[in-house]
Amino acid sequence: MTGGGRRSARSRTKPSTDVNEDDDAFNKAKPISKLRRVKTKDHGTALRILNADLKIILGFGIIAALIIFFLVHHLISTAEEARRPRVVTPFPAPRIMDLPQFQGEHKESLYWGTYRPHVYFGIRARTPLSLVAGLMWLGVKDGRYFIRHICQDSDDLSTYGWTSHNGRDFGHQVLVDQDMTLATSFLKYKEDDSGYGGDWAVRINVQNQGWNDEMQKNVHLFFYLAEEDGNALSLGGDTLDIHENSLLASGLRTGIGEWQLHLKSKADLEVHYSGLRTPHIHNLSDLVQENLASQLIRFNRLQLPDIYQSSSNILVFQISGRIPLETDIVFVSGAGENSRVEERISNLAGVSLTNQLNKKQREFDVKFESCFQLADKLDSNSIHVGKAAIANMLGGIGYFYGQSKISIPKNSNVKSHDDFLLYWPAELYTAVPSRPFFPRGFLWDEGFHQLLIWRWDLHISLDIVGHWLDLINIDGWIPREQILGAEALSKVPAEFVLQHSSNGNPPTLFLVLRDLVNGIKKNKFTASESNDIISFLQQAFVRLEAWFQWFNTTQLGKDVGSYYWHGRDNLTIRELNPKTLSSGLDDYPRASHPTEDERHLDLRCWMLLAADCMNSVAELIWKENKPEKDYSSTSNLLSDFDTLNQMHFDHASGAYFDFGNHTEKVRLSWKENMIGNNYVNRELVREVLEGPELKLVPHVGYVSLFPFMTRIIPSESWILEKQLDLISNRSILWTNYGLRSLAKTSSMYMKRNTEHDAPYWRGPIWMNMNYMILSSLRHYSLENGPYRDKARAIYEELRDNLIRNVVQNYHQTGFLWEQYDQKQGKGKGARVFTGWTSLVLLIMAEAYNEM
Repeated sequence: MTGGGRRSARSRTKPSTDVNEDDDAFNKAKPISKLRRVKTKDHGTALRILNADLKIILGFGIIAALIIFFLVHHLISTAEEARRPRVVTPFPAPRIMDLPQFQGEHKESLYWGTYRPHVYFGIRARTPLSLVAGLMWLGVKDGRYFIRHICQDSDDLSTYGWTSHNGRDFGHQVLVDQDMTLATSFLKYKEDDSGYGGDWAVRINVQNQGWNDEMQKNVHLFFYLAEEDGNALSLGGDTLDIHENSLLASGLRTGIGEWQLHLKSKADLEVHYSGLRTPHIHNLSDLVQENLASQLIRFNRLQLPDIYQSSSNILVFQISGRIPLETDIVFVSGAGENSRVEERISNLAGVSLTNQLNKKQREFDVKFESCFQLADKLDSNSIHVGKAAIANMLGGIGYFYGQSKISIPKNSNVKSHDDFLLYWPAELYTAVPSRPFFPRGFLWDEGFHQLLIWRWDLHISLDIVGHWLDLINIDGWIPREQILGAEALSKVPAEFVLQHSSNGNPPTLFLVLRDLVNGIKKNKFTASESNDIISFLQQAFVRLEAWFQWFNTTQLGKDVGSYYWHGRDNLTIRELNPKTLSSGLDDYPRASHPTEDERHLDLRCWMLLAADCMNSVAELIWKENKPEKDYSSTSNLLSDFDTLNQMHFDHASGAYFDFGNHTEKVRLSWKENMIGNNYVNRELVREVLEGPELKLVPHVGYVSLFPFMTRIIPSESWILEKQLDLISNRSILWTNYGLRSLAKTSSMYMKRNTEHDAPYWRGPIWMNMNYMILSSLRHYSLENGPYRDKARAIYEELRDNLIRNVVQNYHQTGFLWEQYDQKQGKGKGARVFTGWTSLVLLIMAEAYNEM
């Protein structure tokens, strides 16, 4: 009952008599508090005062109840926090993504995007439960139809990828499927009447290459919308005639308001649909294929059934027509009354859309030249590849939301019904290494990705790095592989899903942070950009400290200044050399017998990078009040040349090595095992022919060059010349296509690690390491010293070799590759590897990282 109700009730039960008597009675009846004594001739005034005093009493009661509620809630939360295992407890500090620079216009400008890298074309919003859109089509091969939707090698597309993309509101992609070429363009536009995030349009253009087969002259496209939150979508009509009514679907979402999806085309199209109800969209290809198969069997028609299931949260529209074909799909938000819907649709279709796409393409070309300045350096073929590199890096950025699965830490008291714990629900905005093979976030890859992205769009880069650092837990650990959500999980083999909290990954995010700090010192940024970087670093610093401290405690070796990667299997009987997955270099040969005595050279150098960067950040943002931790002392220790040489340098070979319990006398041998009475199983098992001993591990390769890459070696030292000799020696690392990952002289060169594991980092050429080596060659070629001319000559030839080979492969195959063969230069491993292989663009631009 309201206060007014109480007042009227009291006036009915206690009628007024004498004013003074009523006043005395009123005051005698006062409970608890010392309320004002009221003398008045107005009985109504007295009642109003009574009501006010009762409100005060009631207010205090509500406040007390709220205080009790929050105290109880806090105690419950505290108890829950105490029970929550540390490994899945967030770091207790303000989130970086809550900074003002990531709110407002910045956040809205990035709301919609092509944030579904695992599909050939997909759109979603940067929100956990989004309205999702995507494209499928029927491909024809050997007289049979196949659904194309999720990026996969088995589809055998000749090429696909973004030729232009600005990371924000424009992209153009070309896909070649047999003799059919599809071009997809994406444009985002914000008008005054638009809802949050604005409107967007998709243009699909289909051409053929002179087919004669009638089956191949028709194209069947499938454009879909799906509500991840399960809300129902409204169909535009029971029968869809786009020339009568272009509306395909509509709905309502919080924030963006009413929305509509329209199809505009001058082509003679046939449109059918299917409305589906399902909590999952990662198996949507199968659902569409089942619908088509059912129709084909029942009615001999290759079309969707025009059936809308009750409360469908997925609508699939089949758009069929003769090739060549072009159609525009327009999404408008804030589509309520008086919102000029028809005018806005017209602005995003037909000639108007063509003009806007052409304008965005010109802007992309101008910005590309402004950022990388290749016009006077390279030919048009190379520039074309450079544009594909940045476009695919930006077009491959994804948004993910979910919970990582974490293995239960050893020696813990954690109890779980499963063999894993769930990380807290988290979002991640990140670039990805490869759309078909690795369409998710990888920690050490991301540092290399950002070397490219910050040069194109600083605020996108800061946004991505901020998302990653917000994933840090209370111990300072970040899971190295982010598998968030059902769609991401569907692409990962089960054995790689669990993340292990004892294992790290190279802290390459310090590469980009170091670049940003150096950029501020050299006035490369505007005043506004510098302020945003500094505020970012101030908010991030406590997280960076925790991350650094996690490495500096959990990965420490036995000797001062030594480190080793955890996670190697010391009980394996099937691996020739136990892998070091946490290093990122997987099967690169380490000590044959993993122990705590190991000293890993690359991790020591990564820690130097981290300490040096932390020191620079601290000097920049805490000019007066420096943090308690003195990072300069750690940096000085790890950069001490004499100490490095004592721990890792081999004078006989002039090379730097790991140290550990090692023997070279290890091999894989076939072993036969009887299974039952009639079956013999043969398998390759590890055979150790002599006992290991503590010593340097004599394998020359990328790890050996880490002191060179981190520029610890003085420019006048004879050891520098030795490194230059190792690099340029054709019998060791040099090839005409780039530097191989492991020397030809190594006993592990191109050896399989198991029966099923082909050599990975044991010979092939990798772009990220070649980029870092080139960067240091350039550095030493500019330093005063006796070897600068030699460094310059090697630098120029290596740069030419890398560019020529990547460009040639791209034009021959249509792809950037994960790695390149050291014998013939051919692309190997995952194709459409537009992650760190895109660093070829920075090599073209001669844009390197600085120490």
